[in-house]
Amino acid sequence: MASDHDQSHGPLEPRLGHLLRQAHARLTRAAAEALAPHGVGGPDLAVLAVLADAEPLSQVELATRLGVDRTTTVALIDGLEDHGLVRRRRSPRDRRKNLVELTPVGGDCLRRAECARRAAERRFLAPLGEETAALLVRALETLVAGEHVRE
Repeated sequence: MASDHDQSHGPLEPRLGHLLRQAHARLTRAAAEALAPHGVGGPDLAVLAVLADAEPLSQVELATRLGVDRTTTVALIDGLEDHGLVRRRRSPRDRRKNLVELTPVGGDCLRRAECARRAAERRFLAPLGEETAALLVRALETLVAGEHVRE
């Protein structure tokens, strides 16, 4: 028999998947609002961050690091290139390959947008307090990395 507490939030709220989806939706909206003044979205920022952390990458290597399909990666690169944030050039080793690299403008955009993203995340996590927020992030990192024990 369910207690009054179990039913006080409705049938979906205590379900982990539902809570994670709701939290994700709120964080996604907060991040989008924070990034909008910088002319990028979350996926764009991910491309810029990956490129800033590596030598120029082929479009296939970039897609692999992002964990998205090549068609999506090409569309992201097209948009970023149109705004002067990245550039493509032929690989000197394999003329069939395009290498993608961050431009100086893209690097500046990345720095500003990352500050905005981090601030949005801090505001989102603020109700938890620093210690609980850090614990939540560590727990999610563990789950995503697959380091949890299966029974």
